[in-house]
Amino acid sequence: MIIDVHAHWGPWFFTMDVAEVNLAAMDRYGIDLAIVSATEAVIYDAPRGNRSLAAVLENTALENTALEGTGRLYGYVTVNPRRLAEAERDLNAYLPTGRFVGAKIHTDYTGSPVTSPQMRDALELLASLGCPALVHTWGTSVLDLAALCEETPGLKVIAGHMGADGFRYAIEAANGCDRVYLEPCWSHAPAGRFAEVAAAVDPRQLLFGTDSTLIDPASAFGAVAAANLTGEVAEQVAWRNAADLFGLPL
Repeated sequence: MIIDVHAHWGPWFFTMDVAEVNLAAMDRYGIDLAIVSATEAVIYDAPRGNRSLAAVLENTALENTALEGTGRLYGYVTVNPRRLAEAERDLNAYLPTGRFVGAKIHTDYTGSPVTSPQMRDALELLASLGCPALVHTWGTSVLDLAALCEETPGLKVIAGHMGADGFRYAIEAANGCDRVYLEPCWSHAPAGRFAEVAAAVDPRQLLFGTDSTLIDPASAFGAVAAANLTGEVAEQVAWRNAADLFGLPL
């Protein structure tokens, strides 16, 4: 079993098929389930992208359609901290469906650094809803995220890219707050990066993420494989921690 906690649905800046691409990539690498955010929601318009993804996920139970098999996809409600009233409306509409299991916040595209009051308000809202949040982190921002998580009761956050080039800060962040989770995807793949993190943090805080369909899953698979994880830890990273965090009905 493999669960990808950092994936995307929808076209990027270039021509691309949509649901079929997700499924083809998942099949190629043996990914059973993926939690996706709508590209349109992350980059352009959160409410419109969330609505589009909701329609796709609603159709996943239908058989004999072009989208057959996409019941393997779960959704993130994309949250723009600077449009929090819209985000709250979407969260209240989509989380109860059971097809959306978390929230996605991209700090750069929304102009909302982790240290901003808008991010604090957004994460407090998600904590009140018991909704895990995947947050884009880079460099030292993963430390800011951990500090904010520690100050926000009940909040659970995934540090997207585990800080990217700041992965050693991610170690400090995870060790400082046990409600911070780390996933490895990044457009670069320095040797030993995930192995160093996995050796230094509680394995219950490690998840698997690929950034598909923006990045080929081979990068994340290679990083995790190179860490030579033991059977139990490998299982936690591959799916068990994600299933527990999101309450997925396996």
